[in-house]
Amino acid sequence: MIASTQVLGISNAIVDVLAHVDEEFLARIDAPKGSMVLVDADRAQEVYGMMGPATEMSGGSVANTIAGFANIGGRAAYIGRVADDQLGRIFRHDMQSLGVDVRLEAAKDGAPTARCYILITPDGQRTMQTYLGACLELNESDVTERTAGKPEIILLEGYVWDTPHGQAALNAAFRIADRGDTGIALSLSDADCVARHRLGFLDAITNQVKLVIGDDSEFIRLFEVDTLEEAIKKAAEYDCVFAMTRSEKGSVIVNGDETVAQKAYPVDEVIDTTGAGDAFAAAFLFGWVSDKSLQECADLGSFAGATVIQQVGARLEKDFLKNADLSRS
Repeated sequence: MIASTQVLGISNAIVDVLAHVDEEFLARIDAPKGSMVLVDADRAQEVYGMMGPATEMSGGSVANTIAGFANIGGRAAYIGRVADDQLGRIFRHDMQSLGVDVRLEAAKDGAPTARCYILITPDGQRTMQTYLGACLELNESDVTERTAGKPEIILLEGYVWDTPHGQAALNAAFRIADRGDTGIALSLSDADCVARHRLGFLDAITNQVKLVIGDDSEFIRLFEVDTLEEAIKKAAEYDCVFAMTRSEKGSVIVNGDETVAQKAYPVDEVIDTTGAGDAFAAAFLFGWVSDKSLQECADLGSFAGATVIQQVGARLEKDFLKNADLSRS
């Protein structure tokens, strides 16, 4: 147990397999451009066999955020299920090499490690085929006082609500937070996930969550409104900080009566949009635990998102902060 951990992530542990493809490849595997489709083990093996050279690294939304947070100097830990197979070993080694304390051992039996094939077309758009595998086996027994420790923040992933035992695992995290000084942060994952679990998310935000991170479409769905402006008004009614990303329009942070509008950083060329929101969350959280103002947190997040989409993969590099200029705030 490590009391000095700043952020503990609990999420679906997925290995990202990134490959550059053309649109003809997407047609051959019948994958709509820009889509995210869940596939079974046989389909996952089939698509992998058709892919060319690829880069493999630990992934999944919150895992990307935790990796980025650790790589820029944060003290991070992680709870997520992987199998004791090739991809599981890649996941654990990759996270540990960044200084992340991976709290669960790889499972000796059960489903294979989850993987997401991220197919990047020349315009930088990503199309994903995801096999969840061992992710679906995360359960309450994985989230204990021993594995969680006493972090400043527990970051939860909305997608975990989708898994068979995910709610029980999340409730365990809530109980641990209630017994100490740990705050809960929630990453909304995607708009469809929000639609599936809207009432559960709102209950958690009302009673447990101190920080919510997501994009504008997710917040519009969360509050069942038509515009971001209406979502901002709804967010102001909660005792919670909402960090709303808006792609090339920057971000808006809402904390009761306080609203911070952050412009996006200029981008020379979009290479790969994978993980822009995850990078924003990593840098925002780094500012948050460093007692930065909301304006500074938003500025760091926007710079991180702009940095990541100009490279392949969702990983913030160690020298990221050297290039950050908060003077714009």
